[in-house]
Amino acid sequence: MYNIALFLSFTLLFFGCNINSDDAPENEENPNVPGTIYGSSTISLEEAYGALKTALENNAQIGIVAEVDHAQNAGSISKELGPTKIIFFGNPNLGTPLLQENQLAGLDLPQKVLFYEDKGQVFAIYNSTEYLASRHALAGTENLNQISGALENLVGEAIKGELESSISQSVTASEGIINVTSSKEFEATYQSLKTIISGNENLSILAELDHQANAQSRGLELRSTKIIIFGNPNLGTPLMQESQSIGLDLPQKILVWEDADGKVHLSYNDPEFLKLRHGINESDEEIQQISNALQNISEAAAN
Repeated sequence: MYNIALFLSFTLLFFGCNINSDDAPENEENPNVPGTIYGSSTISLEEAYGALKTALENNAQIGIVAEVDHAQNAGSISKELGPTKIIFFGNPNLGTPLLQENQLAGLDLPQKVLFYEDKGQVFAIYNSTEYLASRHALAGTENLNQISGALENLVGEAIKGELESSISQSVTASEGIINVTSSKEFEATYQSLKTIISGNENLSILAELDHQANAQSRGLELRSTKIIIFGNPNLGTPLMQESQSIGLDLPQKILVWEDADGKVHLSYNDPEFLKLRHGINESDEEIQQISNALQNISEAAAN
């Protein structure tokens, strides 16, 4: 559906918008999500979001994969949520080498930036390359510095402000990732997964990405790897009402991939990991429902 993948590549020089590496932000309202870079915008959310979108559209190497207006989705089920929007975008030239090193990096690709407004203050937040490197054992991948600089420049320019690093940037390898091994071949597993999600009236598919096809479009090799992004605002909205930053890890996604031995796996982010990452303390029922749903969907697709 979307023949554009993964990550971000900019040919511009990396200047301006320096990241402040002070340990803790003075404003306690600032997001402090482990493994992220964030900034407070000096312009409105719509202006900052629009500036980023325009910059992406003007770069021939980058494709916008999906846009999700979480507040609008909340309104569709008669729930209130402050302005919260996320944009997914990427470039296979930089994303594919990460996937060649570890296909599980596809759980955090394509790149995404969340914008939200809380108590009149507008924030932009995205995953740092340090987080990607530690979670997916990518420390030796040469283009991480290029990606980091490009993201810094891109988001800093969009918000017209400086960026901050969260206190903690690293996680352990494969932390918060649940894997299910399939008894089927790759394509049969993926089609089964898609059918199950499509057949559930509570779920909506937001995007599908064929990382292998995108790699091949740039003359690069990659084992079979696809991701499907889907959501249910009835379960996601309460989490964002408690902590808007969790919108960075929503909607949900399941990665289907074939390893070097020909085994096929379904992988997804553990909701308990996301709960801890974003400081969710009052939505245990929704977290459990999401956990059960992801487990049931993955196991049904695998068997």
